Amino acid sequence: MPFPYRELFYTSQDGLKLFARDYGERTAPGTPVICLPGLTRNSKDFEPLAEHLSAQRRVICPDLRGRGRSGYCDNWADYTPAHEMMDTLDLMGAAGIGQAIFVGTSRGGLIIMALAAFRPNVIKAAILNDIGPEVEPKGIARIAGYVGVMETPATWDEAAVKLRMMNEREFPNLSAEEWRIFARRTFAEENGVPKMDYDSKIGTAMRKGMEAAKGEIPTLWPQFKSLSQMPLLAVRGENSDILTAEIVDRMKEVNPAMHSAIAKDRGHAPFLDEPEVIAAIDDFLAKNSL
Repeated sequence: MPFPYRELFYTSQDGLKLFARDYGERTAPGTPVICLPGLTRNSKDFEPLAEHLSAQRRVICPDLRGRGRSGYCDNWADYTPAHEMMDTLDLMGAAGIGQAIFVGTSRGGLIIMALAAFRPNVIKAAILNDIGPEVEPKGIARIAGYVGVMETPATWDEAAVKLRMMNEREFPNLSAEEWRIFARRTFAEENGVPKMDYDSKIGTAMRKGMEAAKGEIPTLWPQFKSLSQMPLLAVRGENSDILTAEIVDRMKEVNPAMHSAIAKDRGHAPFLDEPEVIAAIDDFLAKNSL
């Protein structure tokens, strides 16, 4: 069965070979969509959403540097949202896209906020998936505890079980098959068994950043305010330990026009295949004539 996407390779300004999935027709009538994944995640996370949206628009899902099929950096210090923002602009140039709807999961949402402050004219609209200008410290500490140090499972069954053990409290109603699908999107495959699908130096970069901040996690409220210039939808996982309901309320105070949606029985981060989330995204795009 052929892939429902084209393979797009491009080069970053500092010489890394990067990869993206390119769904839909290049001449589709709807505004193109660019989906930016989380800290250690990749283009596979957006498979259901990309296939849904690509019926009417072009959808591009990159593997950020150091993830998936994109090149790894020699230096951990080159894994920053600022570098990834510049890579996103390089992607737009390679794809011939001047303006897009951006979907950002977790780290991807931080990149969108940075982009809104640096180059707001490239953003037609934005969808933030379980991320805001402020994050819950407990959630960040949890992520820092496993990024780059998690042992690679020996089999695909073990991969699914390990992910279930780590995440079942926040994702209580996934079936065994859904955990297996999650495992396939989380890990790469080598010789028939799972392998890590990101550079372990990403974990080093995160922990070094936290050490430098001395426990004070920086916020992005000024960058978030830049998103007031364009339509914005915030999706929150009902069980999220990264984006709390209180932070969403403050986001609405800063940007009263912001739309919001809840992914039921989901933690950090929703898969964006939940019926209520798909419906909210479709409604958001329709109401804003996107």
